[in-house]
Amino acid sequence: MASLLVGHCAGMLDLVALPVWVGANLVGWFQLDPQKAGLLATLFLSGQVVSSMFLAPRFGRVPARLLAAGGFGVGALAFFGLAMTSNYLAMLALHLMGGLGAGCALTMVHGTMGRSIRPHRLFAFAGLTLACFGIVILGSGKAIIAAASGHALFLVFGAVMAVAALLAACAFPRARVQAASQHAAAGKLSPRVWAGMIGMGIFCMAQSMIFPFIERIGIDRGYSIALVSTVLMAIGFCNLMPTPLAALLEKRVRAESAILAGIVVHIAIITAITQLPGIETYAIGVALVTTPMLFVHTFLFGLLARLDPSGRSLAATPAMVMIGSTIGPVFGGTLVMAVGYSGLGIGVVMLAIAAAACFYKMGKGE
Repeated sequence: MASLLVGHCAGMLDLVALPVWVGANLVGWFQLDPQKAGLLATLFLSGQVVSSMFLAPRFGRVPARLLAAGGFGVGALAFFGLAMTSNYLAMLALHLMGGLGAGCALTMVHGTMGRSIRPHRLFAFAGLTLACFGIVILGSGKAIIAAASGHALFLVFGAVMAVAALLAACAFPRARVQAASQHAAAGKLSPRVWAGMIGMGIFCMAQSMIFPFIERIGIDRGYSIALVSTVLMAIGFCNLMPTPLAALLEKRVRAESAILAGIVVHIAIITAITQLPGIETYAIGVALVTTPMLFVHTFLFGLLARLDPSGRSLAATPAMVMIGSTIGPVFGGTLVMAVGYSGLGIGVVMLAIAAAACFYKMGKGE
């Protein structure tokens, strides 16, 4: 199980690291404008989408351990390359390469999780591990950049990928195969499954539009670097709550209801961050900004595991998470430059409402 948990953290690195990756590093240290920085993140996410869309339909018929270890190995090489260059064209190519490798590995990780005995609970543990990982990354990222350089942050990311590759090579589990999963693999995905996957893609796009810029919102409002760094570190501690809560509520709350409730909380948080003044509102909102995503994703993972025993939809988790996220950072950066942070918040809320409509359709059935 350790290889799956570490693989989940490495493959989802972008979800916890975007504020320091894009805001503090690409914009702050490399001095790129928000649009160019967002494009680099978009290329990384695009690589994950391409890998996942190609491999997810083939999950169960490809060597999962080899692809997981090899994918993380490619990701490590890409980040080590980024640690040695400041050339923008090279950074474009290496971000794409890293995304392709990470997406390949993460597809195998999530597909294997989806065929486990308790996928909801396993994914909740993975979310808790990711939250602990986020505390380290968000808490130390800006300090690493200040003390060493932006290149040093990429060295850290490369080391994370390298550890995941080693664990996958040595201890990656075999996916559990049942008659139901073999039968489901031969059929088409149901409309309910598609509605859930599309909804998650839209929700992740909304999240990725604002998440890379929450650090810049604080700085541009005149808040101190120390305060903003503290708030970013608080994200990791707040992320310790939603996945254990989702595990606790697994048998007590309908998954569809929990998912819609998470969307409502997300809309409230984004509105507070972007529309309401005050340092207290900013601090509380930013600290909680990723908790609805983790809560919703845990319930959605467990629900899709029940609706699709083949594991194909869950193997496509990188695609459903990142396909919306691919254009999110660059679209978010463009909105910031055109209409400011208030307009960005309105755009994020509109997408969250669209995601809620998809999840509602998922709950209504065929």
